[in-house]
Amino acid sequence: MSNIRDKSTTLHNSSYEQDIRYAFKVNNWILGSIGLWPVVKRGIGQHVPKIAIAFWNFALSFAIVPCALHIVYDQKDVIKRLKLGGLLTFCLTVMAKYCILVIRCPRIHRCIEHVKNDWWQVTFRSDRELMLKYANTGRNLTIIGVSLMYGAGIIYHFVLPFCSEHKIANQTIRPLVYPIYSKFSQSQISPVYEIVYMAHCMCGYTLYSVTAGTCGLAALFATHACGQIQILISRLEDLLTGKRFKQNPNVHRRIAVIVQNHVQIIRFAATVEEVLQEACLIEFTSSICTICILEFLCIVDWKANDTVSLATYLLLFVSFCFNVYILCYIGELLMDKSSQIGSICYMINWYQLSSKSARSLVLILAMSSHPIKISAGRMVDLSLMTFGNVLKTSVAYMSFLRTLVM
Repeated sequence: MSNIRDKSTTLHNSSYEQDIRYAFKVNNWILGSIGLWPVVKRGIGQHVPKIAIAFWNFALSFAIVPCALHIVYDQKDVIKRLKLGGLLTFCLTVMAKYCILVIRCPRIHRCIEHVKNDWWQVTFRSDRELMLKYANTGRNLTIIGVSLMYGAGIIYHFVLPFCSEHKIANQTIRPLVYPIYSKFSQSQISPVYEIVYMAHCMCGYTLYSVTAGTCGLAALFATHACGQIQILISRLEDLLTGKRFKQNPNVHRRIAVIVQNHVQIIRFAATVEEVLQEACLIEFTSSICTICILEFLCIVDWKANDTVSLATYLLLFVSFCFNVYILCYIGELLMDKSSQIGSICYMINWYQLSSKSARSLVLILAMSSHPIKISAGRMVDLSLMTFGNVLKTSVAYMSFLRTLVM
């Protein structure tokens, strides 16, 4: 099979391997480390993703269970309970999102193969440039989101715990990222403390990788669909001259190819919507809740003049806002691009076509009147208007908290 593809690549995209490496590199690194990216290894290597999934879920549970026991039985301060409750809620939603992505892994892998196949079938340089343009957009969004998320996570796990003194009954204890139930007193003794601290850091890596990976995967698929739509638009504009249809000199065949490509794009977008709708819903709702909690923590730290904690929570606030922005931006981009198809059908010189050929464009116009959308669990359409509503709600919430606390 590989020999056939290698031979056919010369007839299609000669830069196929280089292009997919460029488009997939960031997502491959993030999702591959947590076992969600497809592997081509055989033997024991094909079981590595399953081992990684079990390991990272254990790391999450190792931090979540003692933290929950600490909140229920040990912690009495309301502010600290709220702070730890927000952290615990975030951990639980990430675990749920991770489980959903694991269940959807086969379909995610099929979507990845679909993207690879589209890259392999590129025949025109202009088409490749369009695909690279949108792949670069998705890649840049992912890189910014990953940088913000990991940057805030590093500060939260390696700096913030050591910036305040921890005492219980006038006895100084060594800090941990996530609190431990008081009955687990052995956690302060070396090397148990070092092992627990490293497990907490692994938990943090899982949290931020799943969060950033979900947004990155959505950006990868949505921008790829936008690139395919742009190629379809360029073919519509070239319908009469036929420069992009060397093998189809007949106008009816050109329209048939356009309709076939349009159907493939719609099916791909529908598959992506089905694969990511639950994960997007959890990501969207958990990010909004986390944003509100972080606003409250920023106000509390501002009042307490805790500069390091305030800076950390502000960075986390920006990163979660950007995650919501990524989802809403790619939803808006996909919706805008898919609605352009109908406009282009009308703007070309369709009146120069025969009446039979012109009627064939009606189907494309009818389908483009229902633009492709990405929703959060089919409850909220992801768009820039939705992002604006989220920001307005969070600002109103922050104003209410500021009046209440200060």
